[in-house]
Amino acid sequence: MKLKNFFGHLHTVNKHRWYVFKLSVRAGIPVRGLLHDLSKYSPTEFWEGVKYFDGKVSPIKICKRENGYSKAWLHHKGRNKHHFEYWLDLTTTDKTPIMPYKYAVEMVCDTLAASMVYNGKSWNPTIAREYFEKRTDKEYINPYIQDFLLQVYRQVESDGLKKTVNKKNLKNLYDKCVLQKNYK
Repeated sequence: MKLKNFFGHLHTVNKHRWYVFKLSVRAGIPVRGLLHDLSKYSPTEFWEGVKYFDGKVSPIKICKRENGYSKAWLHHKGRNKHHFEYWLDLTTTDKTPIMPYKYAVEMVCDTLAASMVYNGKSWNPTIAREYFEKRTDKEYINPYIQDFLLQVYRQVESDGLKKTVNKKNLKNLYDKCVLQKNYK
C-alpha cells in the first residue's frame, strides 16, 4: 500500500463529504449531510478505496473492472439509503419503490458533489445530467425518482446550483415529479 494512496483516498472521501454537507445544508437536510457516507471509513470500504485509488475515478469502478465486483460497493449500498440500490428488491411486486424525500435529496447532493470532486476545476453544470443519462442501470430507478433527478440536473444547468439546491425548490420538484404523479 502506498502512503500516497492512503492520504489521497482519505482526502477525496473527506472532500466529497464536505461538499455533500454544504449542499445538504442548502437543501434543508443538514443531518443527512452530516451522516452522509460514514460507512466509507469502515475497513471494508476504506481499504479497498486505498488499494484502488487513482484520484480520477471512484476506486469502486476500478475494483469492479478488475474483479467483476466490489466488496466496498456491496457494503456501501446496503448501508446508505441515498443509493437507489438500497431500495431495489427484485423479488417484490414493486421492484423500484419510491425513495423517501430526504434520501432522494441526499442522492442529488451526493451526485452533484461527486461530479464536482472528480471533475475539479473542469466541473460544469452539465456533468451530472450527462453522467445520469449515460447510466445503463436507470431501469432500476423508480421512474418518478428518475424524473425528479433529471428535473434537478436540468435546473442546475439552466439556473445554477444556488437557485436549484434549496429546500423550497427541491421540495416543489419532488412533489411535482413524485407525489403528484404517484397519487393521480
